[in-house]
Amino acid sequence: MRSDVIHTLLVANRGEIACRIFRTCRDLGITTVAVYSDVDADALHVREADLAVRLPGAAPSDTYLRGDLVVAAARAAGADAVHPGYGFLSENAAFAAAVQHAGLVWVGPPVKAIELMASKTRAKELMAGAGVPLLAPVDPATVGPEDLPLLLKAAAGGGGRGMRIVRELGALPGELLAAAAEAASAFGDGEVFAEPYVERGRHVEVQVMADAHDTVWALGTRDCSLQRRHQKVVEEAPAPGLDDGLRDRLHEAAVAAARAVGYRGAGTVEFLVSAEGRPYFLEMNTRLQVEHPVTEAVFGLDLVALQLRVAEGEPLPAPEPPQPSGHAVEARLYAEDPARDWQPQTGALHTLEVPEGPGLRLDTGYTGGDTIGVHYDPMIAKVIAHAPTRTEAVRLLARALERARIHGPVTNRDLLVRSLRHPDFAAARLDTGFYDRHLAELTAPGADRDLATAALAATLAEALRGPEAVRPTHPGGPAPARFGAWRNVPSQPQRKRYRSEPDGTEHEVAYRTPRTGVPEPHETPGTRVLTATPERVTLEVEGVARHFTITAHGDRVHVDATDASYTFTALPRFTDPATHTAPGSLLAPMPGTVVRLAEGLAAGATVEAGQPLVWLEAMKMEHRILAPASGTLTALHAAPGHQVEVGALLAVVQEDPAATPVPVPVPEETA
Repeated sequence: MRSDVIHTLLVANRGEIACRIFRTCRDLGITTVAVYSDVDADALHVREADLAVRLPGAAPSDTYLRGDLVVAAARAAGADAVHPGYGFLSENAAFAAAVQHAGLVWVGPPVKAIELMASKTRAKELMAGAGVPLLAPVDPATVGPEDLPLLLKAAAGGGGRGMRIVRELGALPGELLAAAAEAASAFGDGEVFAEPYVERGRHVEVQVMADAHDTVWALGTRDCSLQRRHQKVVEEAPAPGLDDGLRDRLHEAAVAAARAVGYRGAGTVEFLVSAEGRPYFLEMNTRLQVEHPVTEAVFGLDLVALQLRVAEGEPLPAPEPPQPSGHAVEARLYAEDPARDWQPQTGALHTLEVPEGPGLRLDTGYTGGDTIGVHYDPMIAKVIAHAPTRTEAVRLLARALERARIHGPVTNRDLLVRSLRHPDFAAARLDTGFYDRHLAELTAPGADRDLATAALAATLAEALRGPEAVRPTHPGGPAPARFGAWRNVPSQPQRKRYRSEPDGTEHEVAYRTPRTGVPEPHETPGTRVLTATPERVTLEVEGVARHFTITAHGDRVHVDATDASYTFTALPRFTDPATHTAPGSLLAPMPGTVVRLAEGLAAGATVEAGQPLVWLEAMKMEHRILAPASGTLTALHAAPGHQVEVGALLAVVQEDPAATPVPVPVPEETA
């Protein structure tokens, strides 16, 4: 008998996860309520909700992290339940208690379970008592060479914030201070603990679902080993390469962990599996995980629907979970530049189109025309593929990402495609050091010939868009110009320059425009034009026809081929000397907030090359701005709390001529 029937649900979150929860609510006939900050007023999750309540402000601390405002919003909208999603307040015991105190149904685990698992140090003590395998803790005060390498972790929170790997004893004091400072900034709790760092370990987790009737399901395993900055990029279910004994042990440990805290609802128990196949408990996430779709695909379940069912007091549908089927892989599409230390990107997302088809799923909080701002996580979407075998699922996902049209900020799409097709990934040789070893090859610029051909297609399309172009028409619109062979015409060739994004290589394309008004390439042996319009160009390259779709947004040109996508910035014929910046200038790489400066930093201070000088926080990540050379700080324009725009001058370092010059480093993310 149901005790708490949910009619109207408020989702205390934003973006992709809010949209995903709303989708299930629509299927169940539940009215949906969104909350939104001022910068999210026109966000997709607001547009998709039945009702929406404004949280005044822009920063998370003023909006989505204000539990009192969220509860008030639920009351104002007439909601009878609150779903926290993930992130923000999803693992905040005080918020869960406030929701229940207001007489609302909390779609999450018991408050006590959240409290017990909120601190990783206390959670490990509890798990030890439940017989869950653990890594032995290390006291930082007594660390010796034999204890290295060491992993420092924030006791509260997650998402990679406050994590540091220590390989040298001399670096330990500084890394402890840095980890504690970041943990305090991110979670309001500066407690940090240490444990052995397992080289080449795999991140394997178990999805659990529990009800109030003593049923606990272990819904298989997921591998989440492909990570950057301790944050997941590619996830799959089931975790490949585990023998039956290890898989059973993980399931048993996850169920024991859930029972130890009287768990209810959806949760995830995370493990580190050593190269020798030994599992160690990491933490329990008392919420729905970002990567939950791969488990849904394999088990044919809707985990959000089960969360709502359990919250209403109903039992799970059966004592045992359904049998799994096939394999699922998920890739997180981020607005970031992997080649520049994963630097987040912002700006207008002009186009987001991912192929649809059997086995494919897209979870996103954006559509074409939206803007990716600086205040929140840079994830644009999750693309999921499900197929009978791992090989088929990986192939399907890679091809879907390859064919996607994504116009706007730089993304990690190319990295995802290359990762899925890397021999180590294909052979399931997985561990958390994958990107440490392979990032350089995975982010190397594409072949010059491919880029040059794409730049040629962009040039021909742009020339046809010009006022001098004469395009034949036919009923229904312009007909493409067709070419059987080159024409030898005396007209003077014109030249167009592009910069390939994000690698920065430049390309110059020469073309002629004969009396027909249709441009023809110049100095491009082995290539001929088959058809050309302002939006689509087909080129024959070494006897193979290739199709290109061209879209321009200002000086940015996006060229989508059937097997790759390219972005170019049109360059002027002559460079503008005014665009040069004084040597030694430290510019903000993105909009953000200055959170702190190096201790004692002031004009006149002596700095060392590579020394962190300024810390910026943007898109839920912290970034260090490093000294480009050894010398003297001649100007300091940054101060804690300052909001800065991209390109803002933060400081100037005058290089010491006697010092050895070093390349200007890209700001490094610290989370």
